[in-house]
This record gives sequence, C-alpha cells and structure tokens, in this order.
Amino acid sequence: MIDARTLRRAILAAPLETSNFGEPPRPGTLYVPPAHTKALRLESSLVIGGRGVGKSFWTAALGSPELRRLLGDSVPDLGRAEVHIGFSETGRIDDYPDAATFAQLLGNGIDSYDIWRAVVLRWLGRRAAVTLPNNWGDLITWMRTHPEEAARLIQSSRQSFEKAGIGLIVFDALDRTSHDWRSMDAIVRGLLRTVLWLRSYPWLHAKVFLRSDQSERTVTDFPDASKLLATRTELEWAMHDLHGMLWQRLINAPDEHGQALRGLYFEVVGNELIKRGDAFHLPDQLKRESATQRALFEALAGPWMGRDKRRGVPYTWAVGHLADSRGQTSPRSFLAAIRQATEDSQDRYDDYVLALHYESIKRGIRKASEIRVHEMSAEDYPWVRLFLEPLGGLNVPCEFEVIQERWRDKFPEGPESVSTDRLPAQHAERGWDGIQEDLIRLGLLESKKDGRMDMPDLYRVGFGLGRKGGVKPRN
Repeated sequence: MIDARTLRRAILAAPLETSNFGEPPRPGTLYVPPAHTKALRLESSLVIGGRGVGKSFWTAALGSPELRRLLGDSVPDLGRAEVHIGFSETGRIDDYPDAATFAQLLGNGIDSYDIWRAVVLRWLGRRAAVTLPNNWGDLITWMRTHPEEAARLIQSSRQSFEKAGIGLIVFDALDRTSHDWRSMDAIVRGLLRTVLWLRSYPWLHAKVFLRSDQSERTVTDFPDASKLLATRTELEWAMHDLHGMLWQRLINAPDEHGQALRGLYFEVVGNELIKRGDAFHLPDQLKRESATQRALFEALAGPWMGRDKRRGVPYTWAVGHLADSRGQTSPRSFLAAIRQATEDSQDRYDDYVLALHYESIKRGIRKASEIRVHEMSAEDYPWVRLFLEPLGGLNVPCEFEVIQERWRDKFPEGPESVSTDRLPAQHAERGWDGIQEDLIRLGLLESKKDGRMDMPDLYRVGFGLGRKGGVKPRN
C-alpha cells in the first residue's frame, strides 16, 4: 500500500474546491451524478436546489465549450448546444441588468417579463450582428415600439442555430437581482413566463437554476405555468454521489500526486480508469453505492470511527454528520471536511498508518460546519446568523419556548425589526413562528416527534450549540 504521508500530500494537492466564482471548472472536476443527468437535459427548464448543491457549478460548466463536449457523453444534446448566460453571480451589464438596474426598471413601471425578453433579444441581436439600443431601458422601449422587427430578429436566428446546433440560455443566482421579496417574486415570475414564451421557438431553450426557497413562493401563478412545472428537476446528492465526486477529483490531482491516488485506486479496484483528453474518469461502478466504493474510502480512513464498530463507519459517518435537517449533504461541505481532516491528520497524526485519522474526520466536520455557517449567513441568508447566534450555548434538542425566550431578549420588538442588506426572512411578519418555519424549510432546524426543536450537526457546531455525545463546537 502507498504510505499515508504520500496520500495526505496527494489529497491536499487535489482540486477539492467547489467555488469557481463564475470561472469554468477544471475538466478533472467534472463529475455528473446519475441523478443530475436529467437536470442537465435541454427539456429540464426549471432546476431547483439548495445552497452548495451545484447550481453555479453547472452554470459555469454549461458556459464552457470544452466542458459541454465532455457533458455530451452523458447528455448528447449538450455537445452541439451553443450556450449563453442570461444571468449569474458574475456582473455582465452588457448581457443582463444588475440589481440596481432591475430596481430602476421596475420602478419605472416596466414588467420584468419585458426585461427578460430584452435579455434574450440582445443575445440574438449580437449573434446576428444587429445593432440594438445599448441602454436597457431604451432597448425595452425599442422592443415595444418595433414588435415586428423584434419578432423577425428572433425568427431569423433559426437558420443560424440549425447550423450551429441548439441555442440554450441559462439563468442562475437570481437572488442577486433584488433585496426585496416582492420585487424578487416579480422578477422570477417574469423570467419563468419568458422561458415559457421561448418554447414557441423549438431551436431555443432556457434553463433556470432556482433556489429552493424562491421556488416555494408564488412565482408560478400565471397561465400555463403547469407546462413549465412539468420540467422541474431537483439537484440532490446521495451518499454514493458524494464519494464518487471525491474520487473523481482525487484521481485528477496533479503530477505525482495524481499518480499516487490512481495507484491506490488500482490497488483497491483492480481495473483501469477511463481517460478522455487530459482528465481521468471513474467507471460506472464507482458512481453507485457498492462494496468497491466503500473499500476505496476505507483505504483512506479505515473501517471504524474509532477502535471498533460501535463508533460508526467513516464512509457513512462523514456524510451523515454533514447533512441538514432534510437529510441533504452538499458537495461543498463534504469536500471541505475531507480537506480539513487531511490537514489535521498531517499535523496531529503524522505516524498514523492511514491518510485520515478518525479524530481528524470529526474536526473536519467542525471546520465544514463553520464554513457552511459563514456561507449561509454571509452570502445567501444574512438574517440566519442574526437569529441563530443568540442560541449559542444551548443544548439541543430543546423546547421551542427556550429558543423564543432567547430571541425575545435579543429582539424585543420582534423579528420584523431585524433588517439586513439582503433578502430578509420570508415569514418575519408572522412573528417567531414564521422564523421557525423559515429555518425548518432551509434545513437549519428540525421539529422532532415530541415537539422539541433540534439542529443538525452541520449548523449546530458552527453556531456553538451543544448536544449530548455529539461533535463538540469549537471553544
């Protein structure tokens, strides 16, 4: 077997990050869970997912011609698609309005449906080398006053797309379009109506990546929305998907590090990897839960989370302790935990015979929890930190009245008095019951059968709550 020190260095050299900040992912990180294949198909116009499940990753991957060719092995139509990004977390004012521009346009009484149709029109006009007004307001006015010319421009794109393949416009990070729920609902509703409008043109397709909390609002209360909802798919990660993704990245570590991890793979599995271009890919048997996939992780972490089976199995323990209250574990949290566990093993257990020490895996969970808390409360849901930090020091499960008492002490004027620079809690106007509902729907709290409130380790550790026998938060 390859020695543990070599394996630790190799794991730390592997591409374990998942945040690409709008840049195309590296080919070696491209892993398509079987459950995600449906979401990537052209006919799946509405793709729903929570924090860190891959919405922005797939947006960036779809925007890369090189990665689309690789995706074409799983989703053949993508290999011949021409993709345009209609909205993302990367600011591109020439391609789509930013939040301030959206606010101004909506404030001027412009329907978001017209704003999104203008985004499509600008894309097609640029492809056809047709000069259109540069300012978004002027473009919308032109579109309204020249409906025939606008229709002819869209219709004329058919011939060029028949030569190039298929046109796909992708929308992501729609929470960045507004800081107000009412405006956000209008913007998303207008976009979904635009996606439905595009179905009149068979050579044009649209794909919307939408946050779970956005999809649960009244954004589909318009005629024929059922046609769009029929295409809805969910981005979810099963345990075997996470382990498959981990090994996809490990076998593509650079230089001698990749050689070491591919050598370990061959020692355990006994067959060769698939190579396409410069990247290695796993065979189908390693993409599904199997004794082979479990044996691979045991080669890194051993069979037990201690000296015997009473402490749990690393293969399932790591994923289970990173799940939210809905049982979902994000790839970002899993990879962060593995990286931290490797660093901790290198620092504390250099002589340990395996690459990952079981105590280091526990510390990896703690670090992943801290990262997840920061992401949730600093990027997507700033109000979450405001309401959960006052709970530090509590032990869960506990009665909801105990939690409410902490909240009342901190916010005597009620939840509606709490303001942030991003979208607030959806149901703050309903008082503390509304905050409880929002936290449960986001997977941060869980109501147990006896009525007590619980919090999954993924968030409990990061927010400093305790649990008898659980992973301890940092002091």
